[in-house]
Amino acid sequence: MKEEFLQFIWKHGLYLKDDLKTTDGKPVEIISSGRPNTDSGPDFFNGKIRIGETTWAGNIEVHQKSSHWYNHKHDIDGAYDNVILHVVELHDKAVQVKNHGLPTLEIRYPVEILENYEQLLKSERWIACEKKLPEVEPFILRFWFSSLMIERLQSKTGDILNILEQNKNNWNETFYQLLARNFGMKTNALPFELLAKSLPLQILSKHKNDLFQIEALLFGQSGLLNETLLGDDYYLSLRKEYSYLYKKYSLSGIEAHLWKFMRLRPINFPTVRIAQLAMLVHHSSALFSQILETENPEELRKLFDVKASGYWDTHYRFNKPSGENRQKVLGDTAFNNLVINTIVPLLFVYGDQHLDQAMKDRALFLLEKLAPEENQIIRKWNELGIESRTAFETQALLQLKNNYCDHKKCLNCQMGAKIITLTNHSDSR
Repeated sequence: MKEEFLQFIWKHGLYLKDDLKTTDGKPVEIISSGRPNTDSGPDFFNGKIRIGETTWAGNIEVHQKSSHWYNHKHDIDGAYDNVILHVVELHDKAVQVKNHGLPTLEIRYPVEILENYEQLLKSERWIACEKKLPEVEPFILRFWFSSLMIERLQSKTGDILNILEQNKNNWNETFYQLLARNFGMKTNALPFELLAKSLPLQILSKHKNDLFQIEALLFGQSGLLNETLLGDDYYLSLRKEYSYLYKKYSLSGIEAHLWKFMRLRPINFPTVRIAQLAMLVHHSSALFSQILETENPEELRKLFDVKASGYWDTHYRFNKPSGENRQKVLGDTAFNNLVINTIVPLLFVYGDQHLDQAMKDRALFLLEKLAPEENQIIRKWNELGIESRTAFETQALLQLKNNYCDHKKCLNCQMGAKIITLTNHSDSR
């Protein structure tokens, strides 16, 4: 913790700058503190300093104690041979690099900065800075939203690229699998993904003009047609059609027990979602290509304006009439969820892979046009006075909470950094 804190002090230039000298008494001028290194090797790259009359350019290493150079075995790691300055809080051991002494600088900083940081680490509130949040200007968070959103999208890149590689760079198949996974939302994401992988888009495309056959393929592969031997006419007809199709294509489905119905609203039952996915496949043609060409969010919404077939107007599960007559349309909430978790990340990665910045910008633009999400985390942010106006902002806030606040990464958070550096006096250590 202390070394990370000292890196923070060095990065932001929060150390006391009066009378800087190396431990052997030579005056030091910091021209550039360097670029933070988030990988292995020295803490800061490409620093620039002046020691006495000589200007040096190279890497900078930060430790709590100078003896940690040897504790961390930097003396036998060639990556540290180009270090020009050792920044420490306590000089307790001389360090040798390439048979010469490594210039060492002991730094001091306002003690209140450390106290502020320790208070955040000890906090047990929903977010560590909850009490201090009113002291931070709102524009600081708003300004950071873009970086948080890019970071969130980049975090999903690896998963998408892995699926793309598995599909031999087939973007349509990859989109279909990601779309299917999102139809299951969190609860049924895995079985939906397995369903899509068990039934290639190429097979579905051969039957896209016949909705019933698409339903038979999807429901058959889901295993949900094996739950009972008897059922209503629709159920039995689907099973009969599937028995022919699965032999024709040598298919192997998934197990019905993977699907979860408990604690779901009936409109989100996997049976309803599968029926909606079938209708989407039936109505769409080259859907991913259309999405790539659609810049208007309203036009994009029309591509997903689908409803489950008529049977589902009176059912939520097979063979169990619901006692109501209600069309099972893909609502705005479900559509927004598809855009946020499937379309936007895939457009972003597609733009990145094809060096198309306009495509990446379009992905972010879609989020700015969507209504803010509603969930427990966003409601809590609202209670703290951070209200969201778009899905772009709710996604940024989710990234902030899940990847920073929950892990007390206050030193890497722009709000946390601001709070840590709030000082009222100049006591130092």
